[in-house]
Amino acid sequence: MMNWDELRIFLAVVRSGSVSGGARQLGLQHSTVSRRLHKLEQTLGVRLFDKVPSGYQPTVAGERLQQAAQRMERELLLVDGSLSGEDLRPSGTLRVTAIDNMASTVLMPMFAGFSREFPDITLHINVSNSDVSLARREADVAIRMSNTPPETLIGKRVTTVSSAIYGGVAYLQQLREQQDQPCWLGVECCGFHRSWTRQACAEQTHGFYVDDTLLTQAALREGMGVSILPCFMGDPDPALARYSQPRAEWDLGLWLLLHPDLKRSARVLAFRHYMSEAIAACGALFAGEVAD
Repeated sequence: MMNWDELRIFLAVVRSGSVSGGARQLGLQHSTVSRRLHKLEQTLGVRLFDKVPSGYQPTVAGERLQQAAQRMERELLLVDGSLSGEDLRPSGTLRVTAIDNMASTVLMPMFAGFSREFPDITLHINVSNSDVSLARREADVAIRMSNTPPETLIGKRVTTVSSAIYGGVAYLQQLREQQDQPCWLGVECCGFHRSWTRQACAEQTHGFYVDDTLLTQAALREGMGVSILPCFMGDPDPALARYSQPRAEWDLGLWLLLHPDLKRSARVLAFRHYMSEAIAACGALFAGEVAD
């Protein structure tokens, strides 16, 4: 007889395309996932995957099992969602995903405050800049910057995140003294920044590229050039200064997103209410209104 744990491992490998990816997704050891996968194949008496250059590809039998496992997963999630909606008090486990530049800076004091106010809720913070499936309960709540959030999720736009062009204080002083043109960092962390980089400095060949806003901030501190940066990161940093002011077309909404099945969950509602108020209290920082 198969059990759900083995099917859950199977689905993680299918979705990630590798044993190591499935292990990371589930927080398990590589050897554990490999062993459980082999056991499942022995139980069923079929090979579930072919190893190809791009990773693990389901066989015909694997595709049939995937369809069945996904149906089971949907049913389990529906039951879990309906029961979660009957929570009477804020307690249990709450999984929240947020992007790294925000989770490790401005949001961390809010997470800590929420945890102290609701000690019966075990808070798990997952830092991820990629899409996380709320439908598969990889997280209960997602905090994301976007102007086009997914229509399948319940969302609340809690504030606007503004951005400006920043550079290191010493670097900008040197530009002013020499009346020179700045070098622009090549920033490739997301579609928004790639598009902005093409518009702002399409003619320039970049000698330095980064793919993360925390790396952008660190490079600016080192005087590597100028680049766009969210105001909540650039304004509080004494090593940085604005090269130009925020523009409305660079604004992004900050959203709290959750799956519709969790809209009545006490722990989710408590988190949504607390974070909405805490983020609103920092509205000037997110909007770039605190700089001189």
